[in-house]
Amino acid sequence: MEMTSRPGERRFYAELLTLLGAPQRPRADIARMEQAALRIMEAIGVQVLVIDEVHNILAGSYREQRIVLNTLRFLSNRLQISLVCFGVNEAREAIGGDVQLARRFEQFTLNRWAANEQFETLMVSILRNTPLRRPSVLTPKSLRRILQITEGITANIFHMINSLAIEAVESGREHITDEAVENWEPEFDTEAAFA
Repeated sequence: MEMTSRPGERRFYAELLTLLGAPQRPRADIARMEQAALRIMEAIGVQVLVIDEVHNILAGSYREQRIVLNTLRFLSNRLQISLVCFGVNEAREAIGGDVQLARRFEQFTLNRWAANEQFETLMVSILRNTPLRRPSVLTPKSLRRILQITEGITANIFHMINSLAIEAVESGREHITDEAVENWEPEFDTEAAFA
């Protein structure tokens, strides 16, 4: 699930119930939403709850942050499930707001890609799986340009290749060329992105 942009207990449970495919009453109280989520998650045997954009917790007031963190801890305890949370660097701060909860997490940081064999393997895989009619084969110079533009950030790499693929379809070429990579202009804010 994705942490809502303005987290709160009601919004959290509403999002969770939607993803579980549960019918919802517009004016259901939080206790009923909580019980419905617990029943469904127990019935289907949920073992892991994956939450993306967990840094959004920080968008709430201190009180709202505490409530959402307590909710996560409660679900983990009650259902005996693992929590897996993703987010930018601020995600650590968000989870760190609850010491008990923070102790349950092992933190991993995605390193930025570097000009090496792993990056080449990633690019070959991405290009092979990009749904274009013709194969895209890029020179080492183009791969270095992709690394330079994206600063080695995974999300930026995928965004760039997706944008280049769309341009390839629209132009009728149906493959990504070295020239297209060279002429591509970033459409993302590299300052706001994290590895």
